[in-house]
Amino acid sequence: MRFWAILILCFSPLLRAADTVAVLPLFNADESHASNLDWIGESVAETIHDTLSSAGMLVLAREDREEVFRRLSIRPEVVLTRATVMRIGENLDAGRIIYGDYKVEGADLGATSLKSGIRLTVRSIDLKKLRPGQALEQTGPLENLTQMQTNLAWMALHDLDPDRTPPQDQFLRDHPPVRIDANESYIRGLMSSNPEQRMRLFTQAAKLDERFSQPNFQLGRMLFVRKDYKTAGQWLEKVTKSDSHFEEGSFLLGICRYQQGDFESAARQFRTVLADLPLNEVYNDLGAALSRRNDPAAGENFRKALEGDDGDPDYWFNLGYFLWKQGKFSDAAEKFRAVLDRSPQDQEATAMLGRCIKMDGPRPGDPRSEGRERIKTAFEDSAWRQLQAELKKKK
Repeated sequence: MRFWAILILCFSPLLRAADTVAVLPLFNADESHASNLDWIGESVAETIHDTLSSAGMLVLAREDREEVFRRLSIRPEVVLTRATVMRIGENLDAGRIIYGDYKVEGADLGATSLKSGIRLTVRSIDLKKLRPGQALEQTGPLENLTQMQTNLAWMALHDLDPDRTPPQDQFLRDHPPVRIDANESYIRGLMSSNPEQRMRLFTQAAKLDERFSQPNFQLGRMLFVRKDYKTAGQWLEKVTKSDSHFEEGSFLLGICRYQQGDFESAARQFRTVLADLPLNEVYNDLGAALSRRNDPAAGENFRKALEGDDGDPDYWFNLGYFLWKQGKFSDAAEKFRAVLDRSPQDQEATAMLGRCIKMDGPRPGDPRSEGRERIKTAFEDSAWRQLQAELKKKK
């Protein structure tokens, strides 16, 4: 079991509901429910979600919310009563739920334009104390939507954690408004279930506004999954530090650089992540990048990954492989035996154990024994963030 997961289980049975926030898409308060406006509620929710997440709060993923909506047979565009909102929050095991509505002038007549007025209203409920928060509201022309939803996001953050909320003028400088057409393309991309359509919409959003970080991350991640590491890296390097996906983007970018043989750049990206998130998989991949450069610091990082999760055979393999390259055959053999204890069918570990026993070290140009480090591609930061949220609450 992962080290952070063990701490979460032992630390407090109140962890999950106490510090988890669920953000629901705003529903259209107008009875017309104009379908061309369905992205607006998702857009406001996404902005609030990213803001709270960037501030270190535990915010449930959009996939979790969509799953609960399916389970409860709730359509995303339906008007939600307070009772329904609380039921959703309970099913999500959230401590607080944020929801609201929007209304656009002229939507019932199909006469909307960028100059149309829009009212955004956001509310919250503390599900532990069954206490509603104050209503937060923004009004203005539709063309100013991204600025208004950023204002609402700051207000929501200030409402939840005023002591750790930056001044509003500083926050707005760090989160400049993006073009509304770019924002719409991005949100429609998130809402689409068609991979090619998502790719097209994210690309369109990124090209419409070069300051817009979020579509860069989404494009990079999609291309990463396709193993197009070169193109994925070109998008991921544009993800900004204010983006809630910055750490994950840096992690994926590090893997892209690793796969391209740029181990120095890969190590730099992994160190960037470790400055904020001491995750086992990041220590492991940093160790792999350093190992490919024959840097002795690789061993320390492999050991840290192993200390965090000694049930993962890959962590044992990497440390064993590093020791084998150093000619420490007895110590390496011990690690490869540990791999086989956890994964008896691991043929590579079996072969490496045999070479340790024979004291058969590395041979330059041997493809069977060069570059055998195992990297991790899954970025699992939720348990660590959960523990940090609990520790912050105790201060």
